[in-house]
Amino acid sequence: MTRFSLLDLVPVREGGDVASALAQTADLAAHAERLGYHRFWVAEHHGMAGIASAATAVVLAHIGHATSTMRIGAGGIMLPNHAPLVIAEQFGTLDALFPGRVDLGLGRAPGSDQKVAQAIRRNLSGGADQFPRDVMELQAFLAGDDRLGIQATPGAGADVPLWILGSSLYGAQLAAALGLPYAFASHFAPAALDEAIAIYRRDFRPSAQLDRPYVMAAYNVFAADSQEEATLLASSMQQAFVRLRTGQPGKLQPPVPDYLASLPMQARAMLADVMSVSSIGTRQDVERDLAAFLDRTQADEIILTGQIHDPDARKHSFAIAMAAAQAITARAPEPVDP
Repeated sequence: MTRFSLLDLVPVREGGDVASALAQTADLAAHAERLGYHRFWVAEHHGMAGIASAATAVVLAHIGHATSTMRIGAGGIMLPNHAPLVIAEQFGTLDALFPGRVDLGLGRAPGSDQKVAQAIRRNLSGGADQFPRDVMELQAFLAGDDRLGIQATPGAGADVPLWILGSSLYGAQLAAALGLPYAFASHFAPAALDEAIAIYRRDFRPSAQLDRPYVMAAYNVFAADSQEEATLLASSMQQAFVRLRTGQPGKLQPPVPDYLASLPMQARAMLADVMSVSSIGTRQDVERDLAAFLDRTQADEIILTGQIHDPDARKHSFAIAMAAAQAITARAPEPVDP
């Protein structure tokens, strides 16, 4: 049975602020737990007025207190921005607060532009090029490896599974080499999805954490009681992509009727590409589209996302998506957790 989880970017809406975004994300996480989603992840982004998850570990503590059973985690932490010891301490602390519930997904992108990356890191020597080494150092801190000469406190001995995130073949190769679960960012960078999954499964080497490949793929959902309403809801995320690609990022905008029709052909082509792994429609549409995506990827887990301006419409969309997911997986066997 494929698992279904949620990725939230803690969107700051036009007309709202960071405080309301954080409150709405905690409310969504509690809602997701009641619906039966397996895990709830947030991602590290910096210098973006429309995303409030920069202090990712702090946001996860907030989400952890709003939930009680669902797994929570980073999808992900951009490790080149941080010393591995600091991340071991942060996630060791989260594990102490929410034992057995915390995941740590790791990416090598900056989660920002180069100007913001410079402000975070002070110098850019190494960075993404040192990502494999940093992942292994972080593993060693969490394992309490004496060879480091330092103990992460909290952190050493924490039960925090590591994941490798990716949107290219590099992450697939690294996840396979280290024997870690692999999550692909197909919700915004779908081009290499099929090849990356194939490489990961082909080259996977069992590890102390994981004895077989485990693939998570991200998928956009904009679900509503009618096709027209779902199309309208999706226009907020479409606006966000257009604004980002044209150098005008900002808060998540209210939906716009007939938004696609107002765009030039080039922008429509961009959106068709970047949002090709998406379902926009009713429960029947989502069930059909998700089933086709599962048939294509054979993913062990699908992590759903979808930036919707109205918080109640977002909760309803994910409720519809879970109903579709349950219909798809009703007769499937229980999976093995990584």
